Amino acid sequence: MGNYNRRRFLKTAMISSAIGMIAAKDSISQKLEPSSHNLAAKISKQRTLGSGRFCLSVSSIGFGCMGMTYNRSAHPGKEECIRLIRNAVERGVTLFDTAIIYGPLNNEKLVGEALEPFRGQVAVSTKFGHEVINGKSTGKQDSRPETIKRYCDNSLMRLRVDCIELFYQHRFDPKVPIEDVAGTMQELIEAGKIKRWGLCEVNSEIIKKAHAVQPITAVQSEYHLMWRNVEKNGVLSTCRELGIGFVAYSPINRGFLGGNINEYTKFDTKNDNRQTLPRFSPDAIRANMRIVEVLNEFGRQRGMTSAQVGLAWLLSKSPYIVPIPGTTKISHLEENLRSAEFQCSQDEWNSLENELSKIPIIGNRYNAEQERQIRG
Repeated sequence: MGNYNRRRFLKTAMISSAIGMIAAKDSISQKLEPSSHNLAAKISKQRTLGSGRFCLSVSSIGFGCMGMTYNRSAHPGKEECIRLIRNAVERGVTLFDTAIIYGPLNNEKLVGEALEPFRGQVAVSTKFGHEVINGKSTGKQDSRPETIKRYCDNSLMRLRVDCIELFYQHRFDPKVPIEDVAGTMQELIEAGKIKRWGLCEVNSEIIKKAHAVQPITAVQSEYHLMWRNVEKNGVLSTCRELGIGFVAYSPINRGFLGGNINEYTKFDTKNDNRQTLPRFSPDAIRANMRIVEVLNEFGRQRGMTSAQVGLAWLLSKSPYIVPIPGTTKISHLEENLRSAEFQCSQDEWNSLENELSKIPIIGNRYNAEQERQIRG
């Protein structure tokens, strides 16, 4: 009888304990559920592009929208892209970058529709300069004042805004003096059609000439651990000297530094410029994978992915630098925004740079035709 009572007592205790554990688990779940949403990466740190009257405060990491419709092989449908852009806004991203040539035209339309509910809360930058006729690129540059004004009016409609926050000249037009372009920007600012302007892939001399006519808010150029020319050609020092911000496009080298590309990767021949870039040939990719391996090793010791290493390194270079990585995946958006949370000492960054300096980079970043458009 005693043993029976003991067994009944233990059985009752076990059932009660199990019920208690389930109740406790439910209670914990209820407590964690509201805060679990907060575990998603959000960015609160801000950086300032430009200075004085024409400065622009933005999230320390922006969003490059090009790959959602242009030059990046397969991409999700429009609704999925709109959801991702809006998700980025909810996570604190306030700078979104597009251009007339992306598509052409359809990227601006996508960004305009996605961000229409957030007018006044975010900054959209777009770019003119590449000639587009009847919705198709001609491969030429056209920065004549009358063309710029017409492109501006059309961009305003596609972006669904009354005023463009930041209007870049996408590529230098050798037929039009940069002073004339700057003067046109001044007119557009006075007309209330744009608030600020910038230049892309130009040298220090062009920046100084343009800035003297109408102050520049930002210079946009490629900049990452495999392309650091702006450190050597005076562009970064000129930006610092004149109080101009710097926006780094392709900060993960068109996805390569994220480690998701290898020599067998197939690029869409109709919608991916990487298949035309020497640095993305199979032989170059195979040789340059040593760089990704170094980033992976550095990151593993610090809880970072190789892409996060690349972005955190850029953020460490200067407080006036804002990288604009692009993505079509929520997981990569999360990964990119987490980069702002990492802090490494200057000695650690120096060690990484020293290790990478031992590895020769194989392949030019652009083909000959695209390289001719660069003035940086």
